[in-house]
Amino acid sequence: MAERPNEAGLRRDGMLERLRLYGLSSPAILLILVILVLPVGWLFYVSFIGADGSFSLENYERMIKSKSYTRIFMTTFQVSFLTTGLCILIGYPLAYFISQLPPRLANLCLITVLLPFWTSLLVRTYAWLVLLQKTGLINTWAISLGLWDEPLKLVHNMTGTLIGMVHIMLPFLILPVYGAMRAIDRDFMKAAANLGATPKRAFWTVFFPLTTPGLFAGSLMVFILCLGFFVTPAVLGGGKVIMVSMKIVSNIELFVNWGAASALGVVLLVLTVAILWIASRFLRLEQIAGGGH
Repeated sequence: MAERPNEAGLRRDGMLERLRLYGLSSPAILLILVILVLPVGWLFYVSFIGADGSFSLENYERMIKSKSYTRIFMTTFQVSFLTTGLCILIGYPLAYFISQLPPRLANLCLITVLLPFWTSLLVRTYAWLVLLQKTGLINTWAISLGLWDEPLKLVHNMTGTLIGMVHIMLPFLILPVYGAMRAIDRDFMKAAANLGATPKRAFWTVFFPLTTPGLFAGSLMVFILCLGFFVTPAVLGGGKVIMVSMKIVSNIELFVNWGAASALGVVLLVLTVAILWIASRFLRLEQIAGGGH
């Protein structure tokens, strides 16, 4: 049966429209290809280059056989999990407090949350180094107030690393959670109260479940950012808290081993993609940027 003329015209118009769309999208596609696809492809390629310059799996075999790499990955995930947990414990109540304020006062509080972004990450990290060292302000004031007798070791260990990481990552959790909280209709809580729910029960059965997408999005964002963090653990950890990013830098700067560094980067990238894929089973990834709405 011959195809009718109007159907052929519609097919031709649809094809022309797709071609125009591809033409308009080509600059963006080219940009993504140059700044994302090619560097990642080069990373994968270099990770399979051995010390003698030939194709080899020795970089990955070293990671499997060496216990030091296992400890580094365990430390990286430990710091990421602890930082995310502390951000949830601190950030969720703070976001709830801000969401209950009048809009003008809430905006003022949000400015204070965003204020750290106006300061360099390196400056903030070294500021914590000044505050937390044995002769720093915190130990000096605490001893003068009688809170403890001798200076506590608050830096160049896991404690100092977590303090700095939580301070830097906290806004990334507060903002999505706050966005999810402000999107909740206040009438829901009134309806729960009219049905006989106490304020505590209304919070846990109505308010909190509605904020879980924002909480999940913020937690995922914090966790992913922590996996590849370098400056704060390097400065506040004092070489005692070794994360994957620090090992990558040492492989390049000390040993000039681009293959080993690239293999670490590939493994970290694959783990990050796997975490995002698992998270996508529970939450659409575009909701991360939208506060979990």
